[in-house]
Amino acid sequence: MPEPTPPPKPRERAVDLDAGAKPKISVQPVRSRPITEAPSPPPPKAAPPPDGDKNAPRRVPSRPLTPDATATPPPAPAGPPAPRKPAAPPSAASAKPAVRMPHISQLKGRQLGRILIKMGKITRTQAAEAKEIQAKKGGPIGQILVELGYVEESDIQLALAAQVGMEPVDLSKIDIPNEVISLIPSQVAHTYKIIPIDWQPETKLLSIALASPDNFQATDDLKTLMGFNIKPFISSPDQIEAALNRYYPEDKVETINDLIDELAGDEDLAKLEGRGESIDLDELKEAAESNPVKKLLNLVLLQAIRDKASDIHFEPFEDEFKMRYRIDGVLYEMVPPPRHIAMAIASRIKVMANLNIAERRLPQDGRIELMVGGNPVDLRVAVLPTMFGESVVMRVLDRSNVRLDLDRIGLRDDELNTVRQLIHKPNGIIICTGPTGSGKTTTLYSALNELNTIDTKILTSEDPVEYDIDGLVQCQINPEIGLTFARCLRSFLRQDPDIILVGEIRDLETAQIAVQASLTGHLVLTTLHTNDAPSAIARLMDLGLEPFLITATLEAVIGQRLVRRICENCKEEFHPTEEMLMELDLRPEDVAGKPFFYGKGCDYCNNTGYRGRLGIFEVMVLDDDIRDLIMQRASSNILRAAARKRGMRTLRESGLLAITEGITTIEEVVKETITEEG
Repeated sequence: MPEPTPPPKPRERAVDLDAGAKPKISVQPVRSRPITEAPSPPPPKAAPPPDGDKNAPRRVPSRPLTPDATATPPPAPAGPPAPRKPAAPPSAASAKPAVRMPHISQLKGRQLGRILIKMGKITRTQAAEAKEIQAKKGGPIGQILVELGYVEESDIQLALAAQVGMEPVDLSKIDIPNEVISLIPSQVAHTYKIIPIDWQPETKLLSIALASPDNFQATDDLKTLMGFNIKPFISSPDQIEAALNRYYPEDKVETINDLIDELAGDEDLAKLEGRGESIDLDELKEAAESNPVKKLLNLVLLQAIRDKASDIHFEPFEDEFKMRYRIDGVLYEMVPPPRHIAMAIASRIKVMANLNIAERRLPQDGRIELMVGGNPVDLRVAVLPTMFGESVVMRVLDRSNVRLDLDRIGLRDDELNTVRQLIHKPNGIIICTGPTGSGKTTTLYSALNELNTIDTKILTSEDPVEYDIDGLVQCQINPEIGLTFARCLRSFLRQDPDIILVGEIRDLETAQIAVQASLTGHLVLTTLHTNDAPSAIARLMDLGLEPFLITATLEAVIGQRLVRRICENCKEEFHPTEEMLMELDLRPEDVAGKPFFYGKGCDYCNNTGYRGRLGIFEVMVLDDDIRDLIMQRASSNILRAAARKRGMRTLRESGLLAITEGITTIEEVVKETITEEG
């Protein structure tokens, strides 16, 4: 009898998903295979490390939970081995044959049906049946196979992961070292639903387990947030959830205060204090790559996004370093970190935003793109050199916080009808006015979102482009290379647009081209920085625009402010004092029988009494009488009085209505509006 062939070595590397043997972590190149004392033959083409490297920090591997987790099968009895029995046909024993998992290189990039066949999950006959159904009814072939009962949803996820080169890992059968777990903060792990499983310091390669193969944004964000190279593996959602509860329990979540305490005793970062310009580039890079600095910054960013902050401020002073959030227009200070980490924080942010960390004398601007909770978040970074270091402000543009809908921004029914009539005009200029941060861009985006149909060409020029909207052709202004609003707008007219959005009219040239666009049959939406709607006319004249051009093209001016909403969870009614009413120029008899409310403060609103913001508006529509006044260069007070006679509700009057409806408070309206004259 011929000498039997020993079992092929690839069997040692395979992961049997159906048998009772416990699979290993993926394959050798990632070094995430559990290490045990049980001997196992080395895989082909993999040389053992030299003796001198045994103590080198090559990796921090995961370990099996039990010694026999990855033990090799017991050897055969002594004597001539019996011939191997042929495997039974798949259909003879069960619908799902127990076939070993092929190497990932045999699955990557192949069609889903072929991958499932190679994995032993379905037969060729079943794949052909699913394809016939797909040809008749359409739909994903994976879903068809699930509906036919041939595979589980988990099998489809496993196959999809193999299709993009992700290997499976069984988290229930490995023990992940604390050194690996500590690399990822608890809040990051819970936010992205990931588990770190292996770490190779020499290449900065972090292996992580994901629950879904299409969670590619998690790997991209981890590269940005932590600066690691990421190798993803696939696991089941139940295993991910169990691992999160095991390694990142909620009662042991690492807080910002914990990290600040850790950083306070960091001697390496403390050495940077007071060094000024004498710090070399290597020291800056090392400080920016410090793991506690990364973890603190990540927690600050995630907490700011969770609390719906609009801005994050990092401000160095002579004896302290402040971190502040702007939420609903108001700044709140966080626990201040140690002063000596100011330079490390600024350098880390510049690394994430692809800025020059060696340049500390000039302002720099950049951006960081993240995907948090399935929502895209854009962080606009502005770095400003100051007396005591670099001040960094990050503008948080979270589209999930903003609903671009005219029905939801705060317009009352009569104002909403007026605005809708205005934006559907074939040509003309509509201006939205207000100070910085008053919601002008959101109002114009909401209008464009309603006008964005397949038969309308819309072009926008913005600085910066705050929201990426499908169907809009958006241009980023870049003055450094000469791409100004005026130059961009001039090119727009050759692009055959129907509607044009100009981010802001800053100079006479931009105003003149906007007028030309309106006169040639385009609807132009734009913004100005003025205190109210009537003041926009004086501002245009101040830029040098002639009154006859204003009256020929301008259709309306919308003035607006943002006021904070009273928290619905802790709203209580009260009777205002006479002093409070005097701030609104009201007397007690003027508000007799009208309710007033305030927020008492609760956990839901962080004890502020407010939750969210609302727009208050004044809409000044130009008619023949107001145009005559403009031609006579009438003052803003005269224009305001004329507009009020024609039904315009001023900002103060809109605020009073919001007060009596229990939406906002007296303090908010007094702070954001002024008493009208005339």
